[in-house]
Amino acid sequence: MNDYYQIVRRPLVTEKSTLLKDTANQVTFEVHPDANKVEIRKAVESLFKVKVLKVHTANIEGKKKRLGKFQGKRSDWKKAVVTLKAGDKIEFFESA
Repeated sequence: MNDYYQIVRRPLVTEKSTLLKDTANQVTFEVHPDANKVEIRKAVESLFKVKVLKVHTANIEGKKKRLGKFQGKRSDWKKAVVTLKAGDKIEFFESA
């Protein structure tokens, strides 16, 4: 994967990710399911001009949902928790 915008899909802003940002200088993203840790590190470093120390990934299975007699399933996705060097910040998350 060469396009960094395809690797990092969107930031995740939740209560837990906001707490991680404040206490441990970590930010959370939804990433492409086929992306590995090295590709995620390169994408975040080049897109946001920060230094990445660690990348933790998790594959999230979509929940089964039901509407009346019809049953469906949400899509599976991949989450990445990125630890930044002390002093580095991503401006998008500072307004959240």
